[in-house]
Amino acid sequence: MDEKKEHKKWVIQCIFLIAVLIFILQRFSLIMGVLKSIWGFSFPLILGGIIAYILNLLMSKLEKIYFPNSDKKVVKKSRRVVCMTLSIFIVVGILVLVIQLVVPELVKTFQLIADMAPDYFNKLGIWILGYLETFPDLEQMIQNALDNLAINWEELARNLFNYATNGVSGILNSTLSFVVLLVGGVVNFFIALIFALYILISKEKLLIQIKKICKAYLSDKVRNRIEDICYIANSTFSSFIIGQITEAVILGGLCAIGMMILKLPYAGMTGAFIGVTALIPIVGAYLGAGVGAFMILTKDPMQVIIFLIFIVILQQVEGNLIYPKVVGSSIGLPGLWVLAAVTIGGGIGGIMGMLWSVPIAATAYKLVRKDVNQRVERKKQKELALKEEQRKKEQQKEEKRERKK
Repeated sequence: MDEKKEHKKWVIQCIFLIAVLIFILQRFSLIMGVLKSIWGFSFPLILGGIIAYILNLLMSKLEKIYFPNSDKKVVKKSRRVVCMTLSIFIVVGILVLVIQLVVPELVKTFQLIADMAPDYFNKLGIWILGYLETFPDLEQMIQNALDNLAINWEELARNLFNYATNGVSGILNSTLSFVVLLVGGVVNFFIALIFALYILISKEKLLIQIKKICKAYLSDKVRNRIEDICYIANSTFSSFIIGQITEAVILGGLCAIGMMILKLPYAGMTGAFIGVTALIPIVGAYLGAGVGAFMILTKDPMQVIIFLIFIVILQQVEGNLIYPKVVGSSIGLPGLWVLAAVTIGGGIGGIMGMLWSVPIAATAYKLVRKDVNQRVERKKQKELALKEEQRKKEQQKEEKRERKK
């Protein structure tokens, strides 16, 4: 009877899901438009929640250090504000330090390239002319083609004027759009920051309110399931963020120290840049290494080979020793699924997709693994119960035979 009810329930759920899927496909453009609108006005709040979550990881650590055993009212009342302010200053200070290390060197590199470009073009022109002199027939063919080329100077001037007019109009429109986008981004960021500060100040009160709402409107089974999912997600995300930052600091520091020992240029800048890009799992350090190789190439092309060999060795050490110990074991996601998550996340959301895809995939992996283990365990229990029931029936039959005898 129970199996029939379960089967009927499963059929109803499948029919409901198919109906929902058909409705989504029929109204796909409308649904996407609604979701886009919801995302637009809720983005500052979502961003504020993300900022609050990241700052809370650091703030919670500082609160354990800030006179944890003190019973003074002044200390207790100031603990949250002081630790929150210190967290913001630490994050901003790190960002400013990285920008000061990286941006000036990048500007100098591009200035160097701009200064060297005319000389390279002159050498290229001399080489082309010298090459043409060795093939007089080719030079004559090019000259004849230029002589026979009929140019309508009036039409060319008209096209250039139209192109310049449209170009100026396009530049003005692009500039206006950029200014609007920039102002909107700044406003959204400050709204998100204020929202994050409110969350951090009253996080315990908000948690109690959310639990009350869940208890009032959800069944115990659903509420326990949601709490279980939130617990696993929080554990995975916090472990990933802390582990990824720790791994990035270690990798950037080792890169800078190694480059100093090898006497390679731009050691501090390259180490800082690789440390920042290492926050992106798997591919981030290679992006930083590419920029570092480009910087060294502008100064001494021969040292690029030494740098690339050093980076390959460092990546092997990082991939086989540092990452598995610091990050891999904390999130519990096999390397194959890490690579798949980074690839899919990058295709969907670019760099931010790469950054958040791994903890999301790790959370889903843990939830599926837990559910699979629970289902397997339930099936084992059912099988054992059936075997026990069959054994009792056989025992009862045997007892009946004994009594008949």
